[in-house]
Amino acid sequence: MLIKNFKKDNLDVSIFDSRKEMGKQAANDVSQAIKKALTQKDEINMIFAAAPSQNDFIESLISYKEIPWEKINAYHMDEYLGIDKDSPQSFGNFLKKAIFSKVKFKSINYLDPSAEDVTKECMRYEELLNNNNIDIVCMGIGENGHIAFNDPPVADFSDKVKVKIVKLDEKCRQQQVNDKCFNEISEVPKYAMTLTVPALFEAKKLFCMVPTASKADAVYMTLNGQIEEKCPASILRLHLSAKLYLDKLSASKVI
Repeated sequence: MLIKNFKKDNLDVSIFDSRKEMGKQAANDVSQAIKKALTQKDEINMIFAAAPSQNDFIESLISYKEIPWEKINAYHMDEYLGIDKDSPQSFGNFLKKAIFSKVKFKSINYLDPSAEDVTKECMRYEELLNNNNIDIVCMGIGENGHIAFNDPPVADFSDKVKVKIVKLDEKCRQQQVNDKCFNEISEVPKYAMTLTVPALFEAKKLFCMVPTASKADAVYMTLNGQIEEKCPASILRLHLSAKLYLDKLSASKVI
């Protein structure tokens, strides 16, 4: 059930009674956006986030049998370094299990965490993004307000590159333990590749799904703080077509 809908600057915000309802509505809206985009071009490009916060949304999205997945090129937005690409914690592997192996995309484009030259891998992926304008981004917000792996210490709203190597801050690494992706913080990689804020912001449409009480502070800062790198997600308020989906727990400080 929809509890509340409002706008903050340009950002459309919807709050739902449960994360399941949140995921269903987000999936419906993304499905409609896919179909509309495909009336204007033969194929589209989508970026997906890999995180437990996206599970309800992804589960609902793949239930839409009428989506022409074969006309969609899929990308993901970040990946750990120093991890095997077949590891359960690999974001590419997470998305493979959650969605990439369950529907037939036109193409699936992974960031390779095992690349010998990580700088070249970032350049390779950036070239893919430069050659394929992104239509839709499906994303979340971290406990520290990050989008992708643009944590506050490394986020740059004016980044000159679209993919870069970053050092993860401790709150971000602890979130991976809180999400039960790792047993303890010592297991969490310290570095990652990420799409930058401008790379995400270039997409025509942004859909951001953020459930659970652990995100309440980040949601509050996203909506009520200054639009600045101290809360990278605050930039969503400036996008011309962005939607934020919350459950009552993540929205507890803004209701």
